[in-house]
Amino acid sequence: MSSPTSSGAFSLPQVEIGFSRRLHPYWPKLQVRTRTWLLERRLMLPCTVERFADDLRYTDLVAGYYLGAPDELLSAIADFSAWFFAWDDRHDRDVVHGRSEAWRQLCKQLHTVLDAPHGHLVHSDPLVAALADCLVRIQSHLTDTWNTRFIEHFHPVVDAYNREFRNRTYRTVPTVAEYIELRRLTFAHALWIDLLEPTAGCELPDFLRNDGAFQCAALATQDFSAWYNDLCSLRKELAGGELHNLGISLICHEKMSHHEAVAEVHRRVSQCVDTFLATEPAVLELADRAARGSVYGARYAAAVRSCLLNMRNWFSSVYWFHHESGRYRVESWNDRSTPPYIDDPGGF
Repeated sequence: MSSPTSSGAFSLPQVEIGFSRRLHPYWPKLQVRTRTWLLERRLMLPCTVERFADDLRYTDLVAGYYLGAPDELLSAIADFSAWFFAWDDRHDRDVVHGRSEAWRQLCKQLHTVLDAPHGHLVHSDPLVAALADCLVRIQSHLTDTWNTRFIEHFHPVVDAYNREFRNRTYRTVPTVAEYIELRRLTFAHALWIDLLEPTAGCELPDFLRNDGAFQCAALATQDFSAWYNDLCSLRKELAGGELHNLGISLICHEKMSHHEAVAEVHRRVSQCVDTFLATEPAVLELADRAARGSVYGARYAAAVRSCLLNMRNWFSSVYWFHHESGRYRVESWNDRSTPPYIDDPGGF
């Protein structure tokens, strides 16, 4: 079966050759656990889970992102990743069916859950309860300061999704600069970077986490993921009347043709890889300096190297996910504007 990334426009030999694909050894069990969790949390109908869950390959992403994570942490992150896709689909359906009040209430509830997840483990909205479950499990692995930072990074993600909802409701295509700013929030760059630390078993001190090289490498991995997703989602989102895609902003505001926009997004994706490779030696040097810098130096150095290794893993994991996931196999759908794995095609 062909994949959306089979043509030259989506091929990245630099990733295929230079970034080995790795999977956490817990991956086979992870796939089963997350499928069960989706059922238990009622995020998908049983028939949808049966037909599509494995083919969507959500657990493949996390199993390639966070090597070295304890099994229970990896399971919590995998469920959180699946939750994120479910939330994204709810966002899309609420826009399509004009459910502005339902969306407003959901955003309000999500903000409340972020501040008190234990109080929302049982909730009438499965999406709200499922997020609470993920947060409680994830937050058991590091310190209160890390937990606070994670939640501080999460609130703006909810707000950004709300901004996107308004843009789509009023048919507003953001400029390229506006889109990049918004996408770095809706893709939740900061959250996925934060999760590198519990995977490494160590909260990094500010002087390491905020180091310019560390931040540059981390941003390159996340921008790569966001822009490559845009590249592979462009046909689906044009078919569905979407407005939030780097290619769509280029077409609308930079007056590019579809072909030119695809080429430009591809260039930006490749540039992210180049940026990471150019920055990687500086992060390794940072780890070496950390090893000499304090009584905790060896632990910090090992954590920085773990974070860097998993940043590297993002490239291959994201790349092959978009080759293989049914989420992007638009040519096989009966209706390109309505993904078959959506349980709410007609609204309610």
